[in-house]
Amino acid sequence: MDIAFVFKIAAVGIVVAVLNQILSKSGRDDYAMLTTIAGILAALMLLLPKIQAMARTVRSVFDL
Repeated sequence: MDIAFVFKIAAVGIVVAVLNQILSKSGRDDYAMLTTIAGILAALMLLLPKIQAMARTVRSVFDL
């Protein structure tokens, strides 16, 4: 796994955490939760190609 990929995931987490704190402090808890869910989905979308590649590798190793 490339270190740049790890930094991308960390950047998404930091941005979501900051937005969550700002929205929570301003009394918009519903938007804060939506921001958190959107951040989780964004991270999963970044991880999806890596997970697919891992599944292909496992299939090829075990001849499934």
